[in-house]
Amino acid sequence: MAEIQLAPLRSMGDFMLESARFQIPQLKDPEKWANRVLHNLLYYQTNYFLSALLIFLMIGIVHPVKMVLGFAAISVAFGGYVYCTNSQWQARRFKRNHPLFSVLIILVAGYLLVYMFGAVIVFLFGIAFPMLLVMIHASLRMRSIKNKITNKIEYVGLKRTPMGIILEGLGQEQEAGEAMQN
Repeated sequence: MAEIQLAPLRSMGDFMLESARFQIPQLKDPEKWANRVLHNLLYYQTNYFLSALLIFLMIGIVHPVKMVLGFAAISVAFGGYVYCTNSQWQARRFKRNHPLFSVLIILVAGYLLVYMFGAVIVFLFGIAFPMLLVMIHASLRMRSIKNKITNKIEYVGLKRTPMGIILEGLGQEQEAGEAMQN
């Protein structure tokens, strides 16, 4: 695996202010829109990561207890799911041998889920809202010449960045490269 490099932090003028040009994407041409989004994700990746982190932290500062409880609830639910799927036979045997206790566990877990629903929503909002803002910016921000040149260098492989690796893992980097070659 090639050495991973962080992309430079783009100036606020380039990212949002003076030289930034915004336009509603052509909704009738989804390939062009996807191309714009992919290239903006690569070019402004450090700005996006920093913005998402700051927004997540702001939500965490406003609702610290709900964020922690939401994270804990999701972690416990995920851990319980992984445990139950890996030890399916043990869980069935436990339910058969201890039916009253099993029903009690389900009732308590259901009550905790309903009780912590607000905290789970706040935590998920803390993750989803920054992602929504990133996608809106990436969709509306028109690309500059510097953006196009930098993305060409990224595709050629002279530079491996975190966003490039994420997009590659999602199968989107190949599409970005094909659009660059056209």
